[in-house]
Amino acid sequence: MSVNKDIEYVLDKLAWMREQSIWPNGLRYLWTDAFGLVLLVSLYKELNEDQYLKQAEWLVAEVERVLGRVRGIRIGEAADRDGQYFHYLAMWLYALSVLGKFIPTYQDKGIELVEQIHDRFVIPNKGVIWKMNETLDAPYPGYGLGALDAFDGYISYRMLDESSLLHQIGDMKKLIDQTAFDLTITQDLGLGMMLWLTHFFPNEEWAKIQKSRCVSMLDQMWQEPGYFCREPYLPDTKFAFTNYGVSIGLQAASEMPERVQKLNDYFEEYRSGDEYDTNAITHVMACTSHFPGYFVQR
Repeated sequence: MSVNKDIEYVLDKLAWMREQSIWPNGLRYLWTDAFGLVLLVSLYKELNEDQYLKQAEWLVAEVERVLGRVRGIRIGEAADRDGQYFHYLAMWLYALSVLGKFIPTYQDKGIELVEQIHDRFVIPNKGVIWKMNETLDAPYPGYGLGALDAFDGYISYRMLDESSLLHQIGDMKKLIDQTAFDLTITQDLGLGMMLWLTHFFPNEEWAKIQKSRCVSMLDQMWQEPGYFCREPYLPDTKFAFTNYGVSIGLQAASEMPERVQKLNDYFEEYRSGDEYDTNAITHVMACTSHFPGYFVQR
C-alpha cells in the first residue's frame, strides 16, 4: 500500500491554521504538538527546506516553556488540561526521536524525559498509571491504569535509544507480555494507535495478535458513507480527529487504503458543530492523515 503524500493539502492547511491562530500559534496541547512536530520534520525531509526544521525546534522550545515542569510535561495550556498523561508523553517522546534523526540533542532530551517520568508512572509487573498530577507526586484522583500505555512507552523508548533505556524498555515489555494476549480494544482512536504501534516490530507476537484484532474490530466499525464509529455500539458517533488517528494506523499497517481515502474525503466536508470544528487537534491530525511522513516506518 502506498502511503498518502498530499503535500499541497498540508501546506494549505498549515497556512490556514496559522492565519486563524489555531496552530502552531494557538494554545499548547501536548498531543497535538507531538503530531505537529512529526509533521514538521516530515516536511523538512520531504521538501529539504530548513524553515520546517527551524519551526520544529521553535515548537519544542515553546512546549517546554509553556508546558514543561520540573518533571515531565503538562497535558495542555488551558486551565482544564492539568496533570500529565503518560500516553501524551510517550507520543512526545516519539516526536523527539524523529527530530533527533537530524539534531541528536533532541534524542538526548527524550532520554532525559524518560528518566524523569518512567518511575513515576510505572508500577513494575502491574501497569502504567494513566494520569498523574502536575508534579508527578501522585496519581490524578479517579484514574487507574492505562490499557495501551505500556505499548506506547515500549515503542517510544525503543525509537529513542534501545541501549540507554534498556531497563525501562524491559519494564514495558514485561507489562506487554502480561496483557497483550487478553487485550481487546473497541475505541476508534485506541485501535488506530495500537495498529500504528504494531508496525514497528511486526514479527513480535504481541504485534501479530493485536494487528489482527484491530483490523477485525475496525472492519466491524466502518460506516458508510465514510467513517469509523467511536465504539461498535455507537454507530452514529464519529469524530474527525479520531478517524485521522485510525487512518495513520491503517496506512502504517498497509490496510484498507480505500477506506482511508473515503474517511479523508468525508471529514473534509463534515462539520460537527462544536469546538472540534476549529480545534487544532482536528486539523493537525488531518494533515498527518494526508501525509503521515515519519509516522510510517518503511
